[in-house]
Amino acid sequence: MKHYRIAAIPGDGIGAEVIGAGIEVLKALARRDGGFAMEFESFDWGSDYYHQHGVMMPADGLEQVADFDALYFGAVGAPDVPDHVTLWGLRLAICQSFDQYANVRPTRILPGIEGPLRGVGPDRLDWVIVRENSEGEYAGQGGRSHRGLPEEVATEVAIFTRSGVTRIMRFAFELARSRPRKKLTVVTKSNAQRHGMVMWDEIAAEVAAEYPDVEWGKELVDAMTMRMTLRPETLDTIVATNLHADILSDLAAALAGSLGIAPTSNLNPERRFPSMFEPIHGSAFDITGKGIANPIGTFWTGTLMLDHLGEPEAATRLMRAVERVTADHAFHTPDLGGEATTRKVTDAVVAAIDGDNE
Repeated sequence: MKHYRIAAIPGDGIGAEVIGAGIEVLKALARRDGGFAMEFESFDWGSDYYHQHGVMMPADGLEQVADFDALYFGAVGAPDVPDHVTLWGLRLAICQSFDQYANVRPTRILPGIEGPLRGVGPDRLDWVIVRENSEGEYAGQGGRSHRGLPEEVATEVAIFTRSGVTRIMRFAFELARSRPRKKLTVVTKSNAQRHGMVMWDEIAAEVAAEYPDVEWGKELVDAMTMRMTLRPETLDTIVATNLHADILSDLAAALAGSLGIAPTSNLNPERRFPSMFEPIHGSAFDITGKGIANPIGTFWTGTLMLDHLGEPEAATRLMRAVERVTADHAFHTPDLGGEATTRKVTDAVVAAIDGDNE
């Protein structure tokens, strides 16, 4: 039997609620499968840890989780801690230090869920967004001078390297090739950003030459928002910069019905470091402790983790259970217009796993 060690980092807000639900479901799945086991170790890093220690995680935090097979992350952010402190102190500290440069965000309309676009179902909206996750607009370069004075200046420098752009383009083309439509859209803003984004376009064209079987094209990021809304069926695999994909993937989740169902993987494709898997909904302090957080995004994230670990059959079984549950409106949480609780949805998914005979 294979054993996987998973570092669980619930983080802030509803993170503890949904990661707890995710662990319960993954353990049930491992029992049902019988071919592997999952051992979870929790780390209490986040804003509460910050209030006690002045940092979001300990100085040796990365060393503590470096030998795990994967990281299962909840959310980060709190009303009483500046957002840049929480993000750079925990999530980005892990992503960048472990070179998790490929952020992958699948988006489709699940059974039983109605998105806001009239007449758009899963046959028209089924995407994967690939986000460059290590540089670009979130490289962390820049600074502030003359603080508090009239001439105060702040700079935020977007960094694009040939190696960084090439590897994310190659990753995106490989992913597009693996999907039935073999179609990739490269998001850019090279009409206004004439250096980094022009290089982005040039490298996309260079890498495209290696993938003659993949249909590809470019779209300016502002036009992309309209295309996602008005012509979703024209899109399949999408690759964009750190900032652009961050924004577009939230739009994609909303178009699919709710931010609460959206999954993410932060991958180090070469597997030199562990990869991290997280739902994208954030800490959602407005509903923290109410027991109504939607755990579907965390369960779907679990399927991405299982695929990465080499358990595709288990991933398929879990996704099948999720879809059987979302198909029943009785298991829709408030973000989907229902009244179900986190507990009710979790129990339903566990029952669907236990009763699954395909």
